[in-house]
Amino acid sequence: MKNKYFFIGIAGCGMSAIAQFLRGKGREVSGSDRIFASPEGQDTKQKLEAEGIKCYNQGESVPDLDTDCVVVSTAIEDTVPEYAFAIKNNLRILHRSKLLADIALKSKTIAVSGTSGKSTTTAMIYCILEKCGFSPSLISGAGLVSLQKQGKIGNAAVGNSDYLVIESDESDGTIKNYRPSIGVILNIDRDHKEIPELMQLFTSFAHNTRNNLIVNQDNDRSASLSIDIVNDFSCRGLAGNNAEDFVQNPDSIEFTCGDTRFKINVIGRHNMENAMAAISVARVLGISDKDSAAALTQYQGIYRRNRVIANKNGIVIMDDFAHNPAKISASISACQAISKRVISWFQPHGFAPSRMMKDELIERLAALLRPDDRIIFSKIYYAGGTADQSFSAATFADALTALGKNALYIENRQDIIPNLRTTAQPGDIILLMGARDPSLADFAEKVAEMVV
Repeated sequence: MKNKYFFIGIAGCGMSAIAQFLRGKGREVSGSDRIFASPEGQDTKQKLEAEGIKCYNQGESVPDLDTDCVVVSTAIEDTVPEYAFAIKNNLRILHRSKLLADIALKSKTIAVSGTSGKSTTTAMIYCILEKCGFSPSLISGAGLVSLQKQGKIGNAAVGNSDYLVIESDESDGTIKNYRPSIGVILNIDRDHKEIPELMQLFTSFAHNTRNNLIVNQDNDRSASLSIDIVNDFSCRGLAGNNAEDFVQNPDSIEFTCGDTRFKINVIGRHNMENAMAAISVARVLGISDKDSAAALTQYQGIYRRNRVIANKNGIVIMDDFAHNPAKISASISACQAISKRVISWFQPHGFAPSRMMKDELIERLAALLRPDDRIIFSKIYYAGGTADQSFSAATFADALTALGKNALYIENRQDIIPNLRTTAQPGDIILLMGARDPSLADFAEKVAEMVV
Protein backbone atom coordinates (compact mmCIF):
# COMPACT_ATOMS: atom_id res chain seq x y z
CA MET A 1 0.00 0.00 0.00
CA LYS A 2 1.30 3.46 -0.92
CA ASN A 3 2.05 6.16 1.65
CA LYS A 4 0.89 9.49 0.20
CA TYR A 5 -2.67 9.97 -1.11
CA PHE A 6 -4.61 12.90 -2.56
CA PHE A 7 -8.42 12.54 -2.80
CA ILE A 8 -10.36 14.64 -5.32
CA GLY A 9 -13.88 15.00 -3.89
CA ILE A 10 -12.75 13.95 -0.42
CA ALA A 11 -15.94 15.11 1.33
CA GLY A 12 -18.07 12.42 -0.34
CA CYS A 13 -19.22 9.67 2.02
CA GLY A 14 -17.29 6.90 0.29
CA MET A 15 -14.18 9.00 -0.27
CA SER A 16 -13.96 10.46 3.24
CA ALA A 17 -14.33 7.01 4.80
CA ILE A 18 -11.35 5.58 2.89
CA ALA A 19 -9.33 8.72 3.55
CA GLN A 20 -9.90 8.44 7.29
CA PHE A 21 -9.09 4.73 7.26
CA LEU A 22 -5.77 5.33 5.48
CA ARG A 23 -4.91 8.17 7.83
CA GLY A 24 -5.66 5.87 10.76
CA LYS A 25 -3.21 3.39 9.25
CA GLY A 26 -0.51 6.05 9.28
CA ARG A 27 -0.65 7.18 5.64
CA GLU A 28 -0.25 10.81 4.59
CA VAL A 29 -3.62 11.96 3.26
CA SER A 30 -4.92 15.22 1.78
CA GLY A 31 -7.68 16.19 -0.60
CA SER A 32 -9.98 18.76 -2.13
CA ASP A 33 -13.72 19.23 -2.53
CA ARG A 34 -15.95 21.90 -4.00
CA ILE A 35 -18.25 21.74 -0.97
CA PHE A 36 -15.51 23.20 1.24
CA ALA A 37 -16.22 26.57 -0.36
CA SER A 38 -19.75 26.56 1.12
CA PRO A 39 -20.99 26.73 4.72
CA GLU A 40 -22.42 23.19 4.64
CA GLY A 41 -18.97 21.76 3.95
CA GLN A 42 -17.22 23.24 6.96
CA ASP A 43 -18.21 20.56 9.49
CA THR A 44 -16.82 17.77 7.29
CA LYS A 45 -13.66 19.78 6.59
CA GLN A 46 -13.04 20.41 10.28
CA LYS A 47 -13.54 16.77 11.19
CA LEU A 48 -11.21 15.57 8.46
CA GLU A 49 -8.54 18.06 9.48
CA ALA A 50 -8.95 16.96 13.11
CA GLU A 51 -7.85 13.51 11.89
CA GLY A 52 -4.72 15.03 10.35
CA ILE A 53 -6.05 15.23 6.77
CA LYS A 54 -5.25 18.50 4.99
CA CYS A 55 -8.26 19.83 3.04
CA TYR A 56 -8.44 22.34 0.18
CA ASN A 57 -11.17 24.01 -1.82
CA GLN A 58 -11.45 22.34 -5.21
CA GLY A 59 -9.33 24.13 -7.79
CA GLU A 60 -7.17 25.91 -5.20
CA SER A 61 -4.52 23.20 -4.81
CA VAL A 62 -3.09 20.30 -6.77
CA PRO A 63 -1.43 17.05 -5.65
CA ASP A 64 2.26 17.17 -4.81
CA LEU A 65 4.44 15.69 -7.52
CA ASP A 66 5.63 13.01 -5.08
CA THR A 67 2.05 11.86 -4.39
CA ASP A 68 1.88 8.09 -4.65
CA CYS A 69 -1.80 7.91 -5.57
CA VAL A 70 -4.51 10.35 -6.67
CA VAL A 71 -7.94 8.97 -5.77
CA VAL A 72 -11.06 9.81 -7.77
CA SER A 73 -14.68 8.65 -7.85
CA THR A 74 -17.11 8.17 -10.72
CA ALA A 75 -18.51 11.66 -10.08
CA ILE A 76 -15.15 13.37 -10.73
CA GLU A 77 -14.59 14.53 -14.31
CA ASP A 78 -11.11 14.80 -15.81
CA THR A 79 -11.67 18.52 -16.39
CA VAL A 80 -11.42 19.18 -12.63
CA PRO A 81 -8.10 21.05 -12.20
CA GLU A 82 -6.58 18.55 -9.77
CA TYR A 83 -7.51 15.65 -12.05
CA ALA A 84 -6.13 17.40 -15.13
CA PHE A 85 -2.91 18.13 -13.26
CA ALA A 86 -2.53 14.49 -12.24
CA ILE A 87 -3.01 13.35 -15.84
CA LYS A 88 -0.56 15.92 -17.22
CA ASN A 89 2.11 14.94 -14.70
CA ASN A 90 1.59 11.18 -15.06
CA LEU A 91 0.62 10.69 -11.42
CA ARG A 92 -0.93 7.36 -10.51
CA ILE A 93 -4.73 7.73 -10.56
CA LEU A 94 -6.93 5.15 -8.86
CA HIS A 95 -10.71 4.90 -8.65
CA ARG A 96 -12.12 4.87 -5.14
CA SER A 97 -13.58 1.40 -5.57
CA LYS A 98 -10.29 -0.06 -6.82
CA LEU A 99 -8.47 1.35 -3.79
CA LEU A 100 -11.14 -0.05 -1.47
CA ALA A 101 -10.94 -3.40 -3.25
CA ASP A 102 -7.16 -3.45 -2.70
CA ILE A 103 -7.65 -2.65 0.98
CA ALA A 104 -10.36 -5.29 1.32
CA LEU A 105 -8.25 -8.00 -0.30
CA LYS A 106 -5.61 -7.54 2.38
CA SER A 107 -8.15 -7.93 5.21
CA LYS A 108 -10.70 -10.38 6.57
CA THR A 109 -13.39 -8.40 4.85
CA ILE A 110 -17.14 -8.56 5.38
CA ALA A 111 -18.77 -6.76 2.44
CA VAL A 112 -22.43 -5.76 2.62
CA SER A 113 -24.32 -5.30 -0.65
CA GLY A 114 -27.90 -4.63 -1.69
CA THR A 115 -29.97 -1.79 -3.06
CA SER A 116 -31.41 -1.02 0.39
CA GLY A 117 -30.13 -1.35 3.94
CA LYS A 118 -26.37 -1.49 3.32
CA SER A 119 -25.37 1.24 5.74
CA THR A 120 -27.59 0.01 8.58
CA THR A 121 -26.47 -3.61 8.21
CA THR A 122 -22.81 -2.58 7.98
CA ALA A 123 -23.23 -0.59 11.19
CA MET A 124 -24.98 -3.47 12.97
CA ILE A 125 -22.22 -5.92 11.99
CA TYR A 126 -19.58 -3.47 13.17
CA CYS A 127 -21.46 -3.01 16.45
CA ILE A 128 -21.63 -6.75 17.11
CA LEU A 129 -17.97 -7.34 16.27
CA GLU A 130 -16.78 -4.31 18.23
CA LYS A 131 -18.81 -5.19 21.35
CA CYS A 132 -17.72 -8.85 21.12
CA GLY A 133 -14.01 -8.03 21.18
CA PHE A 134 -13.12 -8.47 17.50
CA SER A 135 -11.72 -4.90 17.21
CA PRO A 136 -12.85 -4.49 13.57
CA SER A 137 -12.20 -1.64 11.17
CA LEU A 138 -15.03 0.08 9.29
CA ILE A 139 -15.46 1.81 5.93
CA SER A 140 -19.09 2.82 5.50
CA GLY A 141 -21.33 5.12 3.51
CA ALA A 142 -23.05 6.68 6.52
CA GLY A 143 -22.02 7.96 9.92
CA LEU A 144 -22.60 5.76 12.97
CA VAL A 145 -24.12 7.77 15.81
CA SER A 146 -21.80 6.04 18.29
CA LEU A 147 -18.77 7.35 16.38
CA GLN A 148 -20.30 10.77 15.74
CA LYS A 149 -20.64 11.22 19.49
CA GLN A 150 -16.84 11.03 19.56
CA GLY A 151 -16.66 14.08 17.27
CA LYS A 152 -16.01 12.08 14.10
CA ILE A 153 -17.76 11.94 10.74
CA GLY A 154 -18.63 8.42 11.83
CA ASN A 155 -18.23 6.49 8.58
CA ALA A 156 -14.79 5.00 9.32
CA ALA A 157 -12.90 3.38 12.18
CA VAL A 158 -9.57 1.62 12.51
CA GLY A 159 -9.42 -1.42 14.78
CA ASN A 160 -6.56 -3.63 15.93
CA SER A 161 -7.53 -6.78 14.02
CA ASP A 162 -7.63 -7.83 10.37
CA TYR A 163 -11.43 -7.71 10.32
CA LEU A 164 -12.90 -5.01 8.09
CA VAL A 165 -16.59 -4.25 7.48
CA ILE A 166 -17.41 -2.36 4.27
CA GLU A 167 -20.29 -1.40 2.00
CA SER A 168 -20.25 -2.62 -1.60
CA ASP A 169 -21.88 -0.06 -3.88
CA GLU A 170 -23.79 -1.16 -6.95
CA SER A 171 -24.86 2.33 -8.05
CA ASP A 172 -21.73 2.94 -10.13
CA GLY A 173 -21.07 -0.71 -10.94
CA THR A 174 -18.03 -0.95 -8.68
CA ILE A 175 -19.49 -3.82 -6.64
CA LYS A 176 -17.87 -6.24 -9.10
CA ASN A 177 -14.40 -5.17 -7.90
CA TYR A 178 -14.67 -6.66 -4.41
CA ARG A 179 -13.49 -10.12 -3.33
CA PRO A 180 -14.62 -10.32 0.32
CA SER A 181 -14.14 -13.16 2.75
CA ILE A 182 -17.83 -12.88 3.71
CA GLY A 183 -20.33 -11.35 1.30
CA VAL A 184 -23.88 -10.27 2.14
CA ILE A 185 -26.66 -9.59 -0.37
CA LEU A 186 -29.62 -7.91 1.29
CA ASN A 187 -31.92 -7.32 -1.69
CA ILE A 188 -31.92 -6.43 -5.38
CA ASP A 189 -34.49 -3.82 -6.42
CA ARG A 190 -34.56 -1.13 -9.09
CA ASP A 191 -32.29 1.75 -8.03
CA HIS A 192 -29.88 3.66 -10.30
CA LYS A 193 -29.87 0.73 -12.76
CA GLU A 194 -32.42 -1.59 -14.34
CA ILE A 195 -32.84 -5.13 -13.00
CA PRO A 196 -30.92 -7.06 -15.72
CA GLU A 197 -27.80 -4.96 -15.20
CA LEU A 198 -28.14 -5.19 -11.42
CA MET A 199 -28.40 -8.96 -11.59
CA GLN A 200 -25.17 -9.13 -13.57
CA LEU A 201 -23.39 -6.99 -10.97
CA PHE A 202 -24.67 -8.93 -7.97
CA THR A 203 -23.91 -12.24 -9.67
CA SER A 204 -20.29 -11.11 -10.05
CA PHE A 205 -20.23 -10.14 -6.37
CA ALA A 206 -21.60 -13.55 -5.37
CA HIS A 207 -19.00 -15.37 -7.47
CA ASN A 208 -16.19 -13.18 -6.12
CA THR A 209 -17.03 -13.86 -2.47
CA ARG A 210 -14.19 -16.07 -1.29
CA ASN A 211 -15.61 -17.99 1.67
CA ASN A 212 -19.18 -17.41 2.88
CA LEU A 213 -22.03 -15.82 0.93
CA ILE A 214 -25.10 -14.80 2.95
CA VAL A 215 -28.27 -13.77 1.11
CA ASN A 216 -31.78 -12.66 1.99
CA GLN A 217 -34.14 -15.49 1.06
CA ASP A 218 -37.13 -13.13 1.34
CA ASN A 219 -36.02 -11.27 -1.79
CA ASP A 220 -36.49 -13.46 -4.85
CA ARG A 221 -33.62 -11.91 -6.80
CA SER A 222 -31.07 -12.19 -4.02
CA ALA A 223 -32.33 -15.69 -3.16
CA SER A 224 -31.59 -16.81 -6.72
CA LEU A 225 -27.88 -16.22 -6.01
CA SER A 226 -27.79 -18.36 -2.86
CA ILE A 227 -24.93 -20.83 -2.49
CA ASP A 228 -25.72 -22.34 0.93
CA ILE A 229 -29.17 -21.74 2.42
CA VAL A 230 -27.85 -22.65 5.89
CA ASN A 231 -25.93 -19.35 5.94
CA ASP A 232 -28.84 -17.33 4.53
CA PHE A 233 -31.42 -15.39 6.52
CA SER A 234 -35.17 -14.91 6.36
CA CYS A 235 -38.11 -13.45 8.22
CA ARG A 236 -40.49 -16.01 6.64
CA GLY A 237 -38.94 -19.31 7.64
CA LEU A 238 -37.13 -19.77 4.34
CA ALA A 239 -33.52 -20.09 5.56
CA GLY A 240 -31.27 -21.45 8.27
CA ASN A 241 -31.27 -18.13 10.12
CA ASN A 242 -34.89 -17.16 10.65
CA ALA A 243 -36.66 -14.37 12.56
CA GLU A 244 -40.17 -14.60 13.94
CA ASP A 245 -42.56 -13.06 16.49
CA PHE A 246 -41.93 -9.48 15.35
CA VAL A 247 -43.15 -6.66 17.62
CA GLN A 248 -43.03 -2.95 16.75
CA ASN A 249 -42.74 -0.74 19.82
CA PRO A 250 -42.92 3.07 19.63
CA ASP A 251 -39.12 3.35 19.48
CA SER A 252 -37.79 -0.19 19.12
CA ILE A 253 -38.37 -3.57 17.51
CA GLU A 254 -38.35 -7.05 19.02
CA PHE A 255 -38.12 -10.46 17.40
CA THR A 256 -36.91 -13.98 18.12
CA CYS A 257 -34.11 -15.82 16.35
CA GLY A 258 -33.57 -19.40 17.50
CA ASP A 259 -33.88 -19.35 21.28
CA THR A 260 -32.86 -15.70 21.64
CA ARG A 261 -35.07 -12.64 21.92
CA PHE A 262 -33.67 -9.50 20.30
CA LYS A 263 -34.60 -5.90 21.09
CA ILE A 264 -33.05 -3.08 19.04
CA ASN A 265 -33.66 0.66 19.26
CA VAL A 266 -34.82 1.14 15.65
CA ILE A 267 -38.23 0.96 13.97
CA GLY A 268 -39.56 -0.99 11.02
CA ARG A 269 -39.71 -4.60 9.82
CA HIS A 270 -36.99 -3.79 7.29
CA ASN A 271 -34.62 -3.31 10.20
CA MET A 272 -35.41 -6.83 11.40
CA GLU A 273 -34.13 -8.02 8.02
CA ASN A 274 -31.01 -5.88 8.38
CA ALA A 275 -30.42 -7.24 11.87
CA MET A 276 -30.86 -10.83 10.68
CA ALA A 277 -28.14 -10.26 8.09
CA ALA A 278 -25.83 -9.03 10.85
CA ILE A 279 -26.74 -11.94 13.11
CA SER A 280 -26.05 -14.39 10.27
CA VAL A 281 -22.57 -12.91 9.79
CA ALA A 282 -21.97 -13.19 13.52
CA ARG A 283 -22.95 -16.87 13.48
CA VAL A 284 -20.45 -17.55 10.69
CA LEU A 285 -17.77 -15.95 12.88
CA GLY A 286 -18.73 -18.10 15.88
CA ILE A 287 -20.50 -15.36 17.83
CA SER A 288 -23.47 -16.66 19.81
CA ASP A 289 -26.95 -15.21 19.38
CA LYS A 290 -26.90 -14.27 23.06
CA ASP A 291 -23.77 -12.15 22.54
CA SER A 292 -25.19 -10.62 19.36
CA ALA A 293 -28.39 -9.71 21.18
CA ALA A 294 -26.45 -8.08 24.00
CA ALA A 295 -24.37 -6.11 21.51
CA LEU A 296 -27.37 -4.90 19.52
CA THR A 297 -29.03 -3.48 22.63
CA GLN A 298 -26.20 -0.92 22.43
CA TYR A 299 -26.71 -0.14 18.75
CA GLN A 300 -27.29 3.63 18.42
CA GLY A 301 -28.23 3.88 14.76
CA ILE A 302 -26.76 5.77 11.84
CA TYR A 303 -27.06 9.28 10.52
CA ARG A 304 -30.32 10.16 8.73
CA ARG A 305 -32.01 6.77 9.05
CA ASN A 306 -35.42 7.25 10.73
CA ARG A 307 -33.68 9.82 12.92
CA VAL A 308 -36.06 11.60 15.29
CA ILE A 309 -35.37 15.33 15.01
CA ALA A 310 -38.17 16.47 17.30
CA ASN A 311 -40.94 15.06 19.43
CA LYS A 312 -42.93 18.02 20.66
CA ASN A 313 -46.58 18.95 21.12
CA GLY A 314 -47.55 15.43 20.12
CA ILE A 315 -45.85 15.68 16.71
CA VAL A 316 -42.81 13.63 15.75
CA ILE A 317 -40.46 14.82 13.00
CA MET A 318 -38.15 12.25 11.40
CA ASP A 319 -35.32 12.65 8.91
CA ASP A 320 -34.50 9.73 6.60
CA PHE A 321 -32.14 8.90 3.71
CA ALA A 322 -34.86 7.00 1.79
CA HIS A 323 -34.65 7.74 -1.94
CA ASN A 324 -35.77 4.71 -3.96
CA PRO A 325 -39.18 2.95 -4.05
CA ALA A 326 -38.16 0.14 -1.67
CA LYS A 327 -36.58 2.46 0.89
CA ILE A 328 -39.37 5.04 0.74
CA SER A 329 -42.00 2.31 1.21
CA ALA A 330 -40.10 0.76 4.12
CA SER A 331 -39.64 4.10 5.86
CA ILE A 332 -43.29 5.14 5.51
CA SER A 333 -44.46 1.67 6.59
CA ALA A 334 -42.30 1.83 9.71
CA CYS A 335 -43.89 5.16 10.65
CA GLN A 336 -47.41 3.89 9.89
CA ALA A 337 -46.92 1.16 12.50
CA ILE A 338 -46.62 3.78 15.25
CA SER A 339 -48.80 6.64 13.99
CA LYS A 340 -52.36 7.00 12.70
CA ARG A 341 -51.24 9.58 10.13
CA VAL A 342 -47.94 10.01 8.34
CA ILE A 343 -47.19 13.22 6.47
CA SER A 344 -44.28 12.46 4.15
CA TRP A 345 -42.08 14.79 2.13
CA PHE A 346 -39.71 13.58 -0.55
CA GLN A 347 -37.05 15.45 -2.48
CA PRO A 348 -35.89 13.22 -5.35
CA HIS A 349 -32.30 13.46 -6.58
CA GLY A 350 -31.21 13.10 -10.18
CA PHE A 351 -33.47 13.45 -13.20
CA ALA A 352 -32.61 10.07 -14.74
CA PRO A 353 -33.13 8.09 -11.49
CA SER A 354 -36.42 9.90 -10.87
CA ARG A 355 -37.67 9.12 -14.35
CA MET A 356 -36.59 5.48 -14.02
CA MET A 357 -38.36 4.86 -10.72
CA LYS A 358 -41.57 6.73 -11.62
CA ASP A 359 -43.89 3.79 -12.26
CA GLU A 360 -42.65 1.64 -9.37
CA LEU A 361 -42.76 4.48 -6.85
CA ILE A 362 -46.28 5.48 -7.85
CA GLU A 363 -47.44 1.85 -7.68
CA ARG A 364 -45.91 1.27 -4.25
CA LEU A 365 -47.20 4.51 -2.76
CA ALA A 366 -50.69 3.98 -4.18
CA ALA A 367 -50.85 0.63 -2.39
CA LEU A 368 -49.25 1.87 0.83
CA LEU A 369 -50.75 5.27 1.64
CA ARG A 370 -53.77 5.18 3.94
CA PRO A 371 -56.73 7.55 3.50
CA ASP A 372 -55.40 10.00 6.12
CA ASP A 373 -51.74 9.85 5.03
CA ARG A 374 -50.31 12.67 2.92
CA ILE A 375 -47.20 12.99 0.77
CA ILE A 376 -45.55 16.13 -0.58
CA PHE A 377 -42.95 16.25 -3.38
CA SER A 378 -40.53 19.08 -4.12
CA LYS A 379 -38.33 19.78 -7.11
CA ILE A 380 -35.58 17.33 -7.99
CA TYR A 381 -32.20 18.02 -6.44
CA TYR A 382 -29.69 18.77 -9.18
CA ALA A 383 -26.02 18.28 -8.30
CA GLY A 384 -24.66 19.51 -11.64
CA GLY A 385 -23.37 17.85 -14.78
CA THR A 386 -25.10 16.99 -18.03
CA ALA A 387 -28.70 15.81 -17.61
CA ASP A 388 -32.04 15.84 -19.37
CA GLN A 389 -34.04 18.04 -17.00
CA SER A 390 -37.42 17.61 -18.67
CA PHE A 391 -38.79 15.33 -15.92
CA SER A 392 -40.53 16.93 -12.92
CA ALA A 393 -41.36 15.56 -9.47
CA ALA A 394 -44.84 17.00 -10.03
CA THR A 395 -45.43 13.84 -12.08
CA PHE A 396 -45.47 11.76 -8.87
CA ALA A 397 -48.02 14.00 -7.16
CA ASP A 398 -50.28 14.24 -10.21
CA ALA A 399 -50.38 10.47 -10.68
CA LEU A 400 -51.12 9.75 -7.02
CA THR A 401 -53.80 12.44 -6.88
CA ALA A 402 -55.46 10.84 -9.89
CA LEU A 403 -55.49 7.57 -7.94
CA GLY A 404 -57.30 9.21 -5.02
CA LYS A 405 -54.30 9.71 -2.74
CA ASN A 406 -53.48 12.86 -0.78
CA ALA A 407 -50.46 14.03 -2.76
CA LEU A 408 -49.14 17.52 -3.38
CA TYR A 409 -46.29 19.13 -5.32
CA ILE A 410 -44.66 22.15 -3.69
CA GLU A 411 -41.72 23.11 -5.88
CA ASN A 412 -39.68 25.11 -3.37
CA ARG A 413 -39.08 23.06 -0.26
CA GLN A 414 -39.07 26.16 1.94
CA ASP A 415 -42.78 26.51 1.14
CA ILE A 416 -43.65 23.17 2.76
CA ILE A 417 -42.99 24.70 6.18
CA PRO A 418 -46.13 26.90 6.35
CA ASN A 419 -48.13 24.03 4.87
CA LEU A 420 -46.94 21.66 7.60
CA ARG A 421 -47.45 24.27 10.29
CA THR A 422 -51.15 24.58 9.43
CA THR A 423 -51.90 20.90 8.76
CA ALA A 424 -49.86 18.91 11.30
CA GLN A 425 -51.80 17.65 14.32
CA PRO A 426 -50.90 15.87 17.58
CA GLY A 427 -50.28 12.20 16.83
CA ASP A 428 -48.78 12.85 13.38
CA ILE A 429 -45.36 11.80 12.18
CA ILE A 430 -43.75 14.16 9.68
CA LEU A 431 -41.28 12.09 7.66
CA LEU A 432 -38.70 14.01 5.61
CA MET A 433 -36.90 11.93 2.94
CA GLY A 434 -34.13 12.46 0.42
CA ALA A 435 -30.49 11.76 -0.38
CA ARG A 436 -27.31 13.25 -1.88
CA ASP A 437 -28.19 16.83 -0.97
CA PRO A 438 -25.82 17.76 1.91
CA SER A 439 -28.23 20.40 3.21
CA LEU A 440 -31.06 17.95 3.98
CA ALA A 441 -30.09 17.39 7.62
CA ASP A 442 -30.03 21.14 8.28
CA PHE A 443 -33.36 21.51 6.48
CA ALA A 444 -34.89 18.87 8.75
CA GLU A 445 -33.69 20.82 11.78
CA LYS A 446 -35.27 23.97 10.34
CA VAL A 447 -38.58 22.20 9.79
CA ALA A 448 -38.54 20.98 13.38
CA GLU A 449 -37.78 24.46 14.68
CA MET A 450 -40.51 26.19 12.69
CA VAL A 451 -43.30 23.59 12.66
CA VAL A 452 -43.44 22.30 16.22
